Amino acid sequence: MKSRGTARAAGARIADQLRTMIISGELAPGERIGQEMLAEKFGASRIPVRESLKLLEAEGLVSIVPNSGAWVSKLDAFEFDQIYKLREQVESLAIRESIDGLSEEQVRRLDELVEEIAQASDIETFLRVDREFHLLTYAGGNFSLLHELIERFWNSTQHYRRVFAQGFSAERQWATDAEHRLIVDSIKRRDHDVAASLVRGHIRRTRLDLAARTDIF
Repeated sequence: MKSRGTARAAGARIADQLRTMIISGELAPGERIGQEMLAEKFGASRIPVRESLKLLEAEGLVSIVPNSGAWVSKLDAFEFDQIYKLREQVESLAIRESIDGLSEEQVRRLDELVEEIAQASDIETFLRVDREFHLLTYAGGNFSLLHELIERFWNSTQHYRRVFAQGFSAERQWATDAEHRLIVDSIKRRDHDVAASLVRGHIRRTRLDLAARTDIF
């Protein structure tokens, strides 16, 4: 049992580092992840490496093909469209469930994050702070399964949000910042309907903008 627990702990540590590499774009969608390479890189045996890949597969970051290997998850245009349509429904529900449970401290942090997003000077900062902002808006809901599903969707679409952010015009940046401020305002007013509608529209606009970028799939 001790060795099994040790392998799981080592696997979790490797998964943490791999997760960062994938979400940051260091490992690209469709890139093969060799177990031997990981074992050498992290100074581990193949057992914790396999544990780490299973963890990341459950999070939507890695695809494992039996008797073949593991790859960074990649979406085709249809899969992307379906995930974003699900996000529109799931995240609008999440903010409804969350609003009444958000603390004053969390709402103050949302105000800070809105300004940090508007002032972000590079893509990776924008992506990191934007992710923190949206996930925090859902943090007031006592609905763990919903939270896990949302994080899986965010993980699997991270690369595509990066492409989206890289193509921002000044007008699109302004609209995004305005939408974030309106979402926070609706949270402060405890207006569940408006908050849900804003989140749904926010995600839908991203889906439609990226659907036109057939070169990224």
